[in-house]
Amino acid sequence: MADHTTAVHQRGIWANLGQFTLQTVQVFFVGLTIGMERTVLPTLSEQFGVAKGAYLFLASFVLSFGLVKGALNLVAGNLADRIGRKRVLLLGWLAGLPIPLLIYFAPNWWWIIAANVFLGVNQAFAWTMTVTMHVDLAGSHQRGLAVGIDEAAGYAAVGLAGLGTGYLASLYDPRWALLVFGLTVIGAALALMIWVRDTLPWVHAEHAQMKADGTHTGDDEAHWVSIFLLVSFRHATYRALCQGGVVNKIADTLVWALFPVYFRANHLSLVQIGWVTGVYAMVWGLSQLWTGHLADLIGRKPPIVAGFSLLALGIALTAAAGAIVWWSFAAAIMGLGMALLYPNLIAAMADLAPPLWRGRALGTYRYWRDTGYAIGALVLGAVAQWAHGATPAIWATAVLVALSGLWIALAVEESRPQARLRPMASSSDVSNASRSG
Repeated sequence: MADHTTAVHQRGIWANLGQFTLQTVQVFFVGLTIGMERTVLPTLSEQFGVAKGAYLFLASFVLSFGLVKGALNLVAGNLADRIGRKRVLLLGWLAGLPIPLLIYFAPNWWWIIAANVFLGVNQAFAWTMTVTMHVDLAGSHQRGLAVGIDEAAGYAAVGLAGLGTGYLASLYDPRWALLVFGLTVIGAALALMIWVRDTLPWVHAEHAQMKADGTHTGDDEAHWVSIFLLVSFRHATYRALCQGGVVNKIADTLVWALFPVYFRANHLSLVQIGWVTGVYAMVWGLSQLWTGHLADLIGRKPPIVAGFSLLALGIALTAAAGAIVWWSFAAAIMGLGMALLYPNLIAAMADLAPPLWRGRALGTYRYWRDTGYAIGALVLGAVAQWAHGATPAIWATAVLVALSGLWIALAVEESRPQARLRPMASSSDVSNASRSG
C-alpha cells in the first residue's frame, strides 16, 4: 500500500508540473493582492486623515497586517496539517474579498487599518499554503528551487502591482483603480480554485517512503506548543533563522510604509515611486528563480549571509543617495539581497522539519517572520516620528539588518540535507523541549 501511494504521488516539479504551475499562478495573484497597496496608499494617507509627520499612525496599517498575519501563520500551518492545504487556501481568498471594498469606501485611516486585518488573513492563509504546497510537490531534492519559484512569482507580482496601480492611480481615481484591480485579482484566484488539488497525499507518500527507508520521520502527534517552543527558542539554528525572518520583514516594512513618504518628500511622482519600489520587488522576485536553486547546490547559509549583507548595503545607500538613479540602483541591491536570503530561510526551515509537522514548523517560522511587520511598524514609525523624518529610520534598519546577518553567520549550522552536520530536529527534540519548558 505504501509503495502504491508513493508511486501515485511522486514528488518532483516535472512529475507534478500541472499542479505546480497552478500554485505558481495562485501565488502570483497573492502577490498582486498585497502589492496593490504599496505605492498608492502611503502617499495618499493625508486624504484619509493622517496628519503630515504622524509616522506612527501612518505605519499602523502595516502593524495591523503584521499582527494578524503573524498570528494566523500559526493557525494556517496547524490547519494545513489537519484539514488539508486546499481548504486553507480557499479561506484565504474568501478573506480577501472585503479588502478593495473597505479601501474604496474608507472615510478615514481606521478603515485602511481594518482592510489590512483582512489582508493579513488573506496572506497568512493563501501565501502560506502556496509555498507549503510547492514544497510538498517538489520533494527535498528541489526544495530550494520550489520555494524560489514560489517567492519569485509572488514578489514579481508585488512589484508589478505597485507599478501598475501607480499608473492607474495617476490616470483614474485612486480608490476606483484599487477597487477594480483588487476585485479582478481575487475573483480570478477564486475561479482557479476549481482545479487545485490538495497536496496532503504527497506528504503522506513522503512519510511512507521515509519510513520504508528507515529514516526518522517525526511525530505526527507532537503538540503545536512543543513545536513552537522548539522552533522559537530551544533549537539554536531554528532560533537564528526566526530572528532573520523578523528583521527582513522590518526592512520590508520600511519599503512599504516609509519609502513612499520619503520619496514623495524628495519630489518623486507616484509613477517614479512605483518604479523604485517596483525595481526592489521585481529584482527580489525574479532573482529567486536562481537563488533558491543555488542554495540546493551550495547550501543555504552562504546565500543567506550574503543576502543580509547586500540588503543592509542597499538600505544604507538609499539613505545616503539623493537622486532617482541611485535610489533605483539601491533598490536593485536590496532586491538581490532579499532574493538570496528570503527563500533560503524558508528552505532551511523546511530542511530541518520532519514532513508530518513541516506545516506547523513553517507556520511558527512565518509567525515570527511576519510579526516583523508589526515590530517594524512600531519601531520605525516611532523613530521617524521622534526624529521628524524617515531618514533616521532608514539608517536604523540598515544597522539591524547587518546585525541580523552577523547572528546567522555565527549561529546557524548548514541545513541542506547533503551538507548537514548533524541530524534534523526530531520528535525527541520536541519532547525534550516540552519537558525543559
